[in-house]
Amino acid sequence: MCGFVGFISNKKNKKTIIKKMSNKIKHRGPDSEGYHVDDDIALGFRLLKINDLSNDNQPMYNEDKTLIITFDGRIYNYKDLRKQLIKKGHTFNTDSDVEVVLHGYEEYGVDILNKLRGMFAFVIYDSNKKEVFGARDFYGIKPLYYTLMNKTFMFASEIKAFLPHPEFRKELNKRALENYLTFQYSKGPETFFKNVFKLPPGHYLIYKGKEIEIKKYYEFSFDIDDNQTLDYWKNEINKVLANSIKAHKTSKVKTGGFLSSGVDSSYLIKASKVKKSFTVGFENKKYSEIDYAKDFSSENKIENVNKIISKEEYFKKFPTIQYYMDEPLADPAAIALYFAANIASKHVKVCFSGEGADEIFGGYNIYQEPLSISWYNKIPFFIRRFISKVASCLPKVRGINFIVRRGRKLEERYVGNAFIFDTKERKKLLNFKTRAKDYKEITKPYYDKAKNLDDVTKMQYIDFNFWLVDDILLKADKMSMANSLEVRLPFLDKNVINLGRRMPTKYKVTNKTTKYAYRLVANELINDEVANKKKLGFPVPIREWIKEEDTYNLIKKSFLRGNKFFNTRETLKLLDDHINNKKDNSRKIWTIYTFLTWYNEYFK
Repeated sequence: MCGFVGFISNKKNKKTIIKKMSNKIKHRGPDSEGYHVDDDIALGFRLLKINDLSNDNQPMYNEDKTLIITFDGRIYNYKDLRKQLIKKGHTFNTDSDVEVVLHGYEEYGVDILNKLRGMFAFVIYDSNKKEVFGARDFYGIKPLYYTLMNKTFMFASEIKAFLPHPEFRKELNKRALENYLTFQYSKGPETFFKNVFKLPPGHYLIYKGKEIEIKKYYEFSFDIDDNQTLDYWKNEINKVLANSIKAHKTSKVKTGGFLSSGVDSSYLIKASKVKKSFTVGFENKKYSEIDYAKDFSSENKIENVNKIISKEEYFKKFPTIQYYMDEPLADPAAIALYFAANIASKHVKVCFSGEGADEIFGGYNIYQEPLSISWYNKIPFFIRRFISKVASCLPKVRGINFIVRRGRKLEERYVGNAFIFDTKERKKLLNFKTRAKDYKEITKPYYDKAKNLDDVTKMQYIDFNFWLVDDILLKADKMSMANSLEVRLPFLDKNVINLGRRMPTKYKVTNKTTKYAYRLVANELINDEVANKKKLGFPVPIREWIKEEDTYNLIKKSFLRGNKFFNTRETLKLLDDHINNKKDNSRKIWTIYTFLTWYNEYFK
């Protein structure tokens, strides 16, 4: 795992510039650095040394040095691809997966992408064509950012790498703020930096002659197979997960695993036979999974390294974490993940994590809602719509929220696991107007593609394309790399995803449980209590902390200074209603506070 930077320019001082850019992402690869500079391009690379891949120095060249690659990620089927390429006449200087990608591009062109199994973001420069080719993996595990400013094309693993470039103009993209208030993250190719974009998952770019072309090479979709039995799905899940874990656990690499109290991390820890697990929690037992992790690890003869995060530590580190994130992410679990990665990095260089299991096997509790309240759906929709409008004027408590939601179509009310401010609320909150799209305009193309699916599968499809990419995987990459730790995600393997996208809803979600078939498989490896445990997420006591005087004053001070963006009367009302127990506004408060903290890091 590593990071790269680069730019196209005829400037004379490219070597100085590229080194400054590379230093901004040193945390992604502290073990070594490499550069290529010629009349047209400058490339920089930072390496995190993993023991079993000793010849991974970059930038890397093909035989005649007409192709140059910088690569971030890991390819798990590279040895098979290498054998195929040797048969086609290619010669290799290393045993590296990076060189396989380079020769694969030389042989197959764009078609190499769909032959890869793994996580990746890379850029290849063709000195003959004067062309840049860049690609991002199928599901968005690894990031790739790019910008074209003053005729200079730049690309990097992180946005902050652009900051030292003399042609880079740092300017806030206010349109990103408006939709962030709904999703709690930056959605779409635009970022919070004007004219800086992220390459979407399953896409590649070509830059030539000052023109950027973006194309899709992979699209996730469900293709439900109703003809198989429960036993078939159990056997297939068992088989593909065993194969994926084996592929991800390469030899000679000291590997650990993040461990919560959930089924996914517990299953990975047990199935992968790692020797160390890592857990963080809080003093409030309701928000801590440490006791469980210690017991589970002890039962399975695994060392558990854990840490209790104090409120003071959490808030002290919060600004630095938003800097590492590149863009504001109002997921409180991101900070907990930073601390988990930090303790893990002191013991191992590679860590397993369970991202992706919920989206593909149906693990979120909200997925049960369409099944558990099917009785209410028997009421004609126009009546439910009327009741919803009346209920929306009442105080938002649990029962009322249910009635409001059920009077709206799924396409109106579900944007993923987080829905913070609706369109009316965010316009009332902001001190300025933008041309940002309404959130339903953003989700509509995805709902259109999923229109023939049942509601549970529609929710999965939205989460796979929104929540997973821009929240879950963003924090997984940025928080691990901030601590120079490689995280591997066996559930986000091509073979696992291809199985999960075929599974019918009845084997994923029922009235009684989520991840039905998968939990039955987990039952055979870990005890029933763990395998059937209800999902907690990554619990953080933000709701309680905000009500404490010192935290309240800290956030209030930030809100008062944030009047450049927000209506202070509205932000303070959210805060006061929360501490007076009128409403649980914790997620809304945290979303605003996160943005203001991030803004201070990058623009103050």
